[in-house]
Amino acid sequence: MEATTTQTIPTGRTGAAIPLPPKRVVRPGEPFSASDRQALDVILDRNGRDPAGLLAILQDVQDVTKYLPRRWLQQVALALGLPEPRIYRMATFFRALSLEPRGEHVCTVCLGTACHVRGAPRLVEKVERDFALRAGETTKDMRFTLETVNCVGACALGPLVIVDGKYHGNITSAKLDKVLKPIREGA
Repeated sequence: MEATTTQTIPTGRTGAAIPLPPKRVVRPGEPFSASDRQALDVILDRNGRDPAGLLAILQDVQDVTKYLPRRWLQQVALALGLPEPRIYRMATFFRALSLEPRGEHVCTVCLGTACHVRGAPRLVEKVERDFALRAGETTKDMRFTLETVNCVGACALGPLVIVDGKYHGNITSAKLDKVLKPIREGA
């Protein structure tokens, strides 16, 4: 029998582990629904409803929604008693956080010096051709996003590509084809 795992962290007050709510697709402009409220309440409870935990709260929101929807940020501000500009300062400061909708699958290519000299730009060009998009874009069907970063700090593994949080080091075009094949084929 396979074991299943749930991402949990202790809350600030009780120490009890609270799992993240299920992932959901949140389209821009959608109203904040009752199920969104429930999911946000779980996220806030996981983090003790503490304004000092704002970054962790934003990371959890993004884990659930794939980006930081405007209405969710407004609700975070209200729940924590923080001004919206403070929420947006944090959300725009960290490159790992996104205010733009991201696809179901996210491919991040490191373009740091070590990765660059080992062929990372060619990998970006290949993914752009294969998925008919440019770096920083998401496919129209919201299945795939291509991102680039300046460095992920794993220079010995360059070139490095991160697909859905999994690191693929010393990657070649052929290896990248194998990694992305299930995504391209809709699996």
